[in-house]
Amino acid sequence: MGKQQYGQILQEFQGKILPRWHPHSMMVHSVLNRLIPASGLEGQQWEVHVIDDKEQMNAFVIPGGKVFVFSGLMPICDGEDGLATVLGHEIAHNVAHHAAENYSRLSLVLPIAYLVSFIYDVSGNLTFTLLDYAYNKPGSRKQESEADYIGLMMMAQSSFDPEAAVELWQRMEKVNQVAIPQFLSTHPSNHNRIAKIQEWLPQARILAEQSKDEYGTLF
Repeated sequence: MGKQQYGQILQEFQGKILPRWHPHSMMVHSVLNRLIPASGLEGQQWEVHVIDDKEQMNAFVIPGGKVFVFSGLMPICDGEDGLATVLGHEIAHNVAHHAAENYSRLSLVLPIAYLVSFIYDVSGNLTFTLLDYAYNKPGSRKQESEADYIGLMMMAQSSFDPEAAVELWQRMEKVNQVAIPQFLSTHPSNHNRIAKIQEWLPQARILAEQSKDEYGTLF
């Protein structure tokens, strides 16, 4: 499944992937090389692809260690610490096996949706929408919060500044002038996300302090 998805993504963005020597690509490689040892996923075949699309502020990591970053994300990251926040979060989804959880959740939801639609003779779209809001989205938000926590600890252990995570999401909050209500989103609102990260910062600072021995002076 991962190989097929990887091939489809490469095909979709063919001609838009920046070369390895491009500054954006070099920065992603540099940050990733520090994060991977803290992830426990060193055995995967990691590959980095930066997509030249200044309109997209996004990044994702598919199972197997394939990393995709859109160039539009780089300015808002504002350096390696901000980029480590994003990549740590995306790698954390793989650490926590969220893709497998989503597949399992889907296998449970589909039969229920078909049964409800059949018994009550309602629109299949309506049934799937209600189940999505009642079941899938809360589960996805839980995964997002888990990835925030794991990613924060990972970046701190890799000697990145954990305070940068708060700063990144504050910048994101300014960019997203019209925020989607949290109950309609698979992601926590930026405000809620920032509050949780601030709660976790004392623990992250301890990890960052301990990482000095490996990486030298911090920040």
